[in-house]
Amino acid sequence: MNVLYLNGPVQNGPFTIAERPGKAAGIRAAEALNALLGTGPVPHLWNTVTLAGDLRHRDAPDRDTVDRQEREERAIAAKYAPGAAPAGGILTDTAPFVAALALEMTERLLQEGALALTPTAVHLCARCDHMTDSVAHACRACGHQGSRPHTRRLLVWDRAPGTPVLARDDFHAHHARPPGHLLAIAHNVPERLILSRTRDHGISLAPLGLDGLVLDPRAGVHVAVLAAAVRSNAGRPVMTVTENAAANVAAYGAPFRRHNGTRLRYALHGRIPYDDTAALQRLCEVHHVSPALRELFLSWFLPLCSLHIRAGITPAQLPALLKFWRRAHLARPDTPGRDVLAELRRSVAAGDMRWVMDIRTLSQAIPEYPIPHGSAEEPEGAS
Repeated sequence: MNVLYLNGPVQNGPFTIAERPGKAAGIRAAEALNALLGTGPVPHLWNTVTLAGDLRHRDAPDRDTVDRQEREERAIAAKYAPGAAPAGGILTDTAPFVAALALEMTERLLQEGALALTPTAVHLCARCDHMTDSVAHACRACGHQGSRPHTRRLLVWDRAPGTPVLARDDFHAHHARPPGHLLAIAHNVPERLILSRTRDHGISLAPLGLDGLVLDPRAGVHVAVLAAAVRSNAGRPVMTVTENAAANVAAYGAPFRRHNGTRLRYALHGRIPYDDTAALQRLCEVHHVSPALRELFLSWFLPLCSLHIRAGITPAQLPALLKFWRRAHLARPDTPGRDVLAELRRSVAAGDMRWVMDIRTLSQAIPEYPIPHGSAEEPEGAS
């Protein structure tokens, strides 16, 4: 069964990739790994089911002429530089194929008894009726402080006591120990998780009799990854995701990590200090790094490094990484060795990223020129 790397869906907020390249780290890492495996282009995945998106749409002056779906599509298209749309296309967590798969999986889980539709006590905002969960707190939709108790049928997952929501084998890199705080999620989430939410936009649960509710977006992003894998006939999808994102979504996605023999796992990556562009520019000048090589360092090498340095790359590490990168690029052979490339592909398929810091292996993995990823232009001479 083939491994396919897919980015954890990125929240469709008000930014561009050029402005916030760190938002595309998971996208870039997945593309680089798939290219090393010889996999064709895969879609970039985006999370559009957000309360912030609801509020932006409600407040937009053109909300009566532009519907929410079109607004999300426009915002995603604007993330990329002109002419830099992803070769594999774009897939959102509300795409028809994703929604159909989500309902199919949910219905199966209900039939199996893993999920249930059951009356549940929650709190609703006293002003706008937004569901604020089982605990009363200020409404995130309108800011009102008051709430009222309410009982209604909801989609829930009731776990047996002691059942973990995250285990070591949910991570793709078996050689690396998962962070302990992520595994502790299993002990900190309630035994009942509510998987239906009040949102203006999302995968409607009306077909299940839950009018006005959508599938919890933390579950939906997992279904989006599985949907992309199904389309690519990949049996081993791997979601590139930061530790913080995994901590936020893993529990709610636990029932949605398996489908017809396909199992989703996580590949953790750290954050990349893209913010200090001036310092990076000075470093490149000192080490005589060309603009094309600089872009490849930023958009290819650092995302791969972030899968190895999962705690996050610090600004203090950048000079040494840039020197190492330049040495590896200078050591590129005219013809990569077949044995080295075969071993590299085995490591990539297994989620073992230690090769990134092996100069011999890295030198043979480097592509010929930067891939723009929507944030930069191709260097002159690229074709």
